[in-house]
Amino acid sequence: MSATATTTEAKPEMITFTEAFSRALHDAMEMDPTVIMLGEDIADEEGGGIFKVTKGLSTKFGGHRVRTTPISEQAIVGAAIGASLAGMRPVAEIMLMNFITVPMDQIVNHAAKLRFMSGGQTHVPITIRTRTGGQHSDMLEAWFAHVAGMKVVTPSTPADAYGLLLGCIFDNDPCLFIEDQLTRTQTGPAPVKGEIIKLGKAHVAREGTDVSIVGYGRPIRDAMALAEKLAGEGISVEVVDLRTVSPMDTETVIKSVAKTGRAVVVHEAPRSFGCGAEIVARIQEALYGQLKAPVLRVASRDVTVPFSRVLEAEYLYKGADIEVAVRRTLDTGSRK
Repeated sequence: MSATATTTEAKPEMITFTEAFSRALHDAMEMDPTVIMLGEDIADEEGGGIFKVTKGLSTKFGGHRVRTTPISEQAIVGAAIGASLAGMRPVAEIMLMNFITVPMDQIVNHAAKLRFMSGGQTHVPITIRTRTGGQHSDMLEAWFAHVAGMKVVTPSTPADAYGLLLGCIFDNDPCLFIEDQLTRTQTGPAPVKGEIIKLGKAHVAREGTDVSIVGYGRPIRDAMALAEKLAGEGISVEVVDLRTVSPMDTETVIKSVAKTGRAVVVHEAPRSFGCGAEIVARIQEALYGQLKAPVLRVASRDVTVPFSRVLEAEYLYKGADIEVAVRRTLDTGSRK
């Protein structure tokens, strides 16, 4: 009697976005002694940050590398820029994205311009971590994508959160790394330790032939869920995750839309003057005459983020909005 050997594949480790951010910071500090952190309440004495991302880091690496600051965003970013000019790789935490308006002068007129003003002799390897999603947390990525010298990054999975944060920390230019409060407890496969994702390169998260959904951050999860649903109807959706809003990987976007002939662009920020308009313009310029349908945008409403949960739900785009847009593009002309 012959015995049949059975093997069981080990399930991948699943981690949350919060755990991914924490691992990236830990591993970066372990890899490079010049990586330091500055921010409000980030040391263990104050609880390790409002979302516990930095919990345990000051105990392991010391208060001289994980430094709690006064409640002064200008001081946080100004000190980080100074430290970067002295050879450090600072990670400056701005608790919520609306508070980033306070150190705008340091970010826009100093961090983003010093390399240019020095003729390339001075680098500013500073990473600014901030959060969106909820009150005090507008998505302001378009502001910084408009600033020459800044890199703007936002992840859609825990593995990307880890790899892209490492990519920012070890980049020689100032990076704005945007986290989303609404996804912090969501899970995904754990990253490979030490694996850095190169900035400026988009990722085709799912291949398809009928329509391309292009976006970044939290909307990619909604796009992936929709693509799975529509596959049951015989509709093939390609999902392109920009990963880096600026610099934008236009080549990957155009290649995808040239294949499908249709596109829906999604972002969490309000519709007017958002990054989605820039993506649509680039698609139109490159593929005029080849598109099978107008490129559509899905975004949140043009209002301030409400405090009320009920109103916030009405403010934010919904997964159903993406589906409506996709079906509209497919109803325009024939599907080949």
